[in-house]
Amino acid sequence: MKTHVALLTCLLLMPAALAHAQPYPSKSVRMIVPFSTGGTTDTLGRIYAQHLSEAFGVQFVIDNRVGAGGTIGTEIGARAAPDGYTLVFGSTSSIAVSTALYPEINLNIMRDFVPVANVATASIVLASHPSLPARNIAQLVALARARPGQIAYASSGSGSSLHLCAEYLKYLAKIDLLHVPYKGVGPAMPDLIAGRTQLLFSDMPPFVAHLKTGRLIALGVTTAKRSPLLPDIPAIAETVPGYDLAGWYGILAPAGTPREIVLRLHAEVQKIMAQPQMRERYVSLAIEPAGGTAEQFGAFVKSEIDKWGDLVRRSGAKVQ
Repeated sequence: MKTHVALLTCLLLMPAALAHAQPYPSKSVRMIVPFSTGGTTDTLGRIYAQHLSEAFGVQFVIDNRVGAGGTIGTEIGARAAPDGYTLVFGSTSSIAVSTALYPEINLNIMRDFVPVANVATASIVLASHPSLPARNIAQLVALARARPGQIAYASSGSGSSLHLCAEYLKYLAKIDLLHVPYKGVGPAMPDLIAGRTQLLFSDMPPFVAHLKTGRLIALGVTTAKRSPLLPDIPAIAETVPGYDLAGWYGILAPAGTPREIVLRLHAEVQKIMAQPQMRERYVSLAIEPAGGTAEQFGAFVKSEIDKWGDLVRRSGAKVQ
């Protein structure tokens, strides 16, 4: 009788043991993008989802979860099972800004996530509609001082990194601009092109076609020096000393995700990043490969949380 019971117990436990022994990944992986379609975070996330699908032989499926400057999607990722089947494709706004801007949300990036890979850095571009009589940052500052609160700038949402880029410009240049928040860069673009808003900070890709046709004008980039990918666009810091912000993108997993899974994902991302065709895609998106170990990415995220948190406090940016 005892032998039969033991045999039955083994048979009942066998499926679970076999499931646990299955190589990762054995089913589709959800990659949460906490912004709407059309922006660089979504575009780059889809590129990596496609390549990871091909590399692992299972589908990496993009799940756009929009709202609260990327916090909603990020929190969903933080609460997911730490089994490697939910990842977050994050950015400056959703990872570095959210903790300071939404203190009421029980989200702590360094506690709730494990870093997987830093995939890109980018200069953020300030573009204007041609109807605005300013062709450089100096003219914009002078115009804004002459018309306080009358020049409207769009953003990808209240409290997003793109919103804070404008708030930082207001703070350092001592000007007043009117904020018009949207649910992402994609939804903001039509009103900018139509002239219903006059300014927008964004990564370069959404602007490229419109800059070529003259429907938009690039006024400056947010990094301390001109981007090697955009050498003809002045740095805002050339006119407003001390202005220095940059965008970045990376993959994170819920805290507790097995280290062997994190290392497998990290290694595959490095292979993808090194492919010649990926280098070409990076140039087309006006972004640069990041690289580094998962641990280095974690240290970088911590420094960015500190930097952007200080900016939130000094600029007085608030969620509306």
